Amino acid sequence: MTRNAEALATFGSVLVAMVTPMDPDGRVDIDAACSLAERLVDDGANGLVLNGTTGESPTTHQPEKDALVRAVVDAVGDRARIVAGAGSNDTQHAVRIARSAERTGAHGLLVVSPYYNRPSQEGVYRHIRSITDAVDLPVMLYDIPGRTGVAIGDGVLDRLAEHDRVLAVKDATGNVPAGFTRMRRTGLAFYSGDDALNLAWLTHGAVGVVSVAGHVVAGACAEMVASISAGDLPRAQDLSVELAPVCEALLGTGQGAVYAKAALELLGAIPHRSVRSPLVEADETELADLADALRAAGILAA
Repeated sequence: MTRNAEALATFGSVLVAMVTPMDPDGRVDIDAACSLAERLVDDGANGLVLNGTTGESPTTHQPEKDALVRAVVDAVGDRARIVAGAGSNDTQHAVRIARSAERTGAHGLLVVSPYYNRPSQEGVYRHIRSITDAVDLPVMLYDIPGRTGVAIGDGVLDRLAEHDRVLAVKDATGNVPAGFTRMRRTGLAFYSGDDALNLAWLTHGAVGVVSVAGHVVAGACAEMVASISAGDLPRAQDLSVELAPVCEALLGTGQGAVYAKAALELLGAIPHRSVRSPLVEADETELADLADALRAAGILAA
């Protein structure tokens, strides 16, 4: 089995980087999370990323992360692949997160480069390798230097690609040409980590997407992936044009968790758009602008 085929079987092809629903007091709402997970899978997602950045992983705690993974696996784990974030700038903390994700039933891990510390490339390698070696789960690397302050360099990627359980990369570098070269050189499966570049990544050989916009357009994302697989580039291009305003409305400010939750509240998919500080929920003006964008896209009823 090729790495691409193994990654698709392990992680899926249309993953939503799922928000963590919370009540107005900031408590994690497990019932709302399970209902949302079911909705997303019904809409076309075949994978969910829990406890990632969009899931507010920096401000949720281990018992909450564990409860979320366990509940969502129980709810939809027979229909979708559940990938748990194992991100921290403390290697041993990340190892503990990974081990807990394995115990609570996750099918795979999303491992981001360590942020803020700005370690050397050898430090990045040792961090990711320590997490990977601590569990028996397959790993998708997450390269997003705009947030972490440190990239996964070519040398580190090549070394990690030699590990049997490192199967894929979620690439949010914005550098599609470099990604094309890297996927060919390493044999790793690549996933688009930037909704605005989904079409570009897919046409350059990515096997799927890890999407924030998928909270409201999972079906269209799935159709785009299927269109590329079927060789129907014009249809994929049409979908990309249709989805562009939605991606801009949800992600244009860089506040994906905030606006995804606001959109889901508008659609009645979650009860509240509450987030944890230092994030701040969308205000009434922002909510009205988002509603206008969703109506214009035909997602929200007029």
